[in-house]
Amino acid sequence: MRVDWWFSETWRWRQMVVQESDEFCSLYEWKAEKGIVNVKTFDVVVADRQEVVRIGWTSFLRGTPFHVVGWAASGAALLDFVCKYQPQVVLMDAVLDDGDSLRLVEKIHAQREEAHVIILSASDNPTYVARAHAWGASDFLSKSISRKQLLSAVTEVVLGLGPTSLGLMRDISRELSRKRDHDKSGGLALTPRESQVLRHLGYGLNNREIGRSLEISVETVKEHVQNLLRKLHLTDRTQAAVWAVKKGIV
Repeated sequence: MRVDWWFSETWRWRQMVVQESDEFCSLYEWKAEKGIVNVKTFDVVVADRQEVVRIGWTSFLRGTPFHVVGWAASGAALLDFVCKYQPQVVLMDAVLDDGDSLRLVEKIHAQREEAHVIILSASDNPTYVARAHAWGASDFLSKSISRKQLLSAVTEVVLGLGPTSLGLMRDISRELSRKRDHDKSGGLALTPRESQVLRHLGYGLNNREIGRSLEISVETVKEHVQNLLRKLHLTDRTQAAVWAVKKGIV
């Protein structure tokens, strides 16, 4: 299958979803039964602590190219499904039965490097979003999202166009990668990398998460943090985070 043909067909499907998701999904389902669907299908694993949420997300995806192959309530079960089914898409809450699930993104990619991991959460806490970005999630969506918005966002992500404008990650990922804060650093001579590290501290990321986000070693992160504390005349990273927030850097 030619990649450009697949892209154009899948993008055309996305446009139809945006225009009228319910009518199109019914049409897609009818075509699937007749064996005349031209759009590539994608296997999806859904992970959330609440069964009603898992059922809801599955219902949203029914009659579309996104086929749910497994449900999970815990991180351990999720990783088992990823290993077994090798899905192209993982929809998961930020917190599962066995705790914080954001670090699972790294383990998911170890099992299936090409998987698109999309976090859906009831919380819009920017620290969660920044951490999801650092661990390699493709997007971070609100659980209040509509069916049409979810289908549009997932389609854009698998087309390589994410993070989407419908999610919370696009603005924060751009903010984290920005190198300068000329008007907010109080005239301090911060290097571009120090400005980036300071912004990550303001979002509450630890050294490993900062290193993953900026693609530098943990030791290099520690050096930048020490330089920041010296230049800002502060004693610890918590004070640096508070300083960044007060100055409007995050």
